[in-house]
Amino acid sequence: MNYTLHQLQVFVKVAELKSVTKASEALHLSQPAVSIQLKNLQDQFEIPLIEVIGRQIHITEFGHEIVESSKKILKEVNDINYKTLAFKGQLVGQLKISVVSTGKYVMPYFLNEFVNEHPGIELNMDVTNKLKVVKSLEDNAVDFALVSTLPSHIDVKSEPLMPNTLLWVANQDYDFQYKNNLNALKKVPLIFREYGSATRHAMETYMKSYDFPVGKRLELTSNEAVKQAVIAGLGVSLMPIIGLKNALLNNIVKVVPSKKCPITTEWNLIWLKSKKLSPVAQAYLDFIKKEKHDIIDNKFNWYEDYISSL
Repeated sequence: MNYTLHQLQVFVKVAELKSVTKASEALHLSQPAVSIQLKNLQDQFEIPLIEVIGRQIHITEFGHEIVESSKKILKEVNDINYKTLAFKGQLVGQLKISVVSTGKYVMPYFLNEFVNEHPGIELNMDVTNKLKVVKSLEDNAVDFALVSTLPSHIDVKSEPLMPNTLLWVANQDYDFQYKNNLNALKKVPLIFREYGSATRHAMETYMKSYDFPVGKRLELTSNEAVKQAVIAGLGVSLMPIIGLKNALLNNIVKVVPSKKCPITTEWNLIWLKSKKLSPVAQAYLDFIKKEKHDIIDNKFNWYEDYISSL
């Protein structure tokens, strides 16, 4: 047997994602490179590891056994690397963060310097909708979560990061001419985020407050998809401006003034109140408390300037 750690890593990722294409993207490899590694690993076993039925990859019973063994081997190797770095006095371990989808425009800027300062840290950041973010926190599967609305059914501690401002936006073809376009907004197609999104909740709360009629609506599952639909002229949406920098500054979309807008909430880094933070997690929290204002000043100056100009 001459299988390599790289072959085991590739096989585990293919098994997790059930796709060579997705595995290649996750590992930053070409599809042919992933296929070659799979073949080289399979050639060392007489029993099939995977079966391809139609276009779907299925892991065989024997393959599942190899996956579990591979995970143990890879974990031991990682542990050796961590121990080596720790022996040299470096901060080592995993930092797990779950981020609501719009938070992908925020969180990387609050991670970059910390991760670069500590090469022994393995970052795992999952970007998903609010329901899944809160569930991962509730299950103690992550150290921190980034949300704009604090969950009410679990006890958490929080560290405020920066404002989250939402505005009605449309493409340049829509003709909104007034300082308050509430009545006009009630007549146009509206674009929503999916159920469970904090942005959708804010939009529905606003509509309920001002008796919006049930009219044409489109539902999409990401902030980026909503933005592209707005740009294409499919409708109007209430969106966090943090993800609209280029579209706003280049006049690709425009703000629609309306009653009691903008709506401002706050991005919060939260963690379970009962959780004992790991050394890595505690170090990151200390970093955030110390550096967050400088990060905002250096990375989000356009954001503050744009809000103040409204």
